[in-house]
Amino acid sequence: MKESVTISLDAMGGDHGVTVVVPAAINMLRRYEDLQVILVGDEPQITQQLKKAGAPEQPRLQIAHATQTIAMDEPVAQALRFKKNSSMRVAINLVQSGTAQACVSAGNTGALMATARFVLKTLAG
Repeated sequence: MKESVTISLDAMGGDHGVTVVVPAAINMLRRYEDLQVILVGDEPQITQQLKKAGAPEQPRLQIAHATQTIAMDEPVAQALRFKKNSSMRVAINLVQSGTAQACVSAGNTGALMATARFVLKTLAG
């Protein structure tokens, strides 16, 4: 049996957020049996999209609630300083804590890179 991989997925990131990310997560779970997904973002919105997609309960899917989002045009420094409970930051924190092995976000690339570097640091060498 393959070892399971857990991905934290920023459900609020990108131009279309939960309306695109949640159905994509469901498709990933159907395609890859050894995958677990943690959808990070506004729990009521995520739950609503899961119901809309006809998949309200998925045994390999969890939701991690986050109260903030980072806009696509938001300055990186502002996101780092003031958005400590953003879906992006919470998703990265799940990697830092070892709960997830990877983080995926379609959100603000600059904020993603800066937040990942700040939270996860860099490898020596």
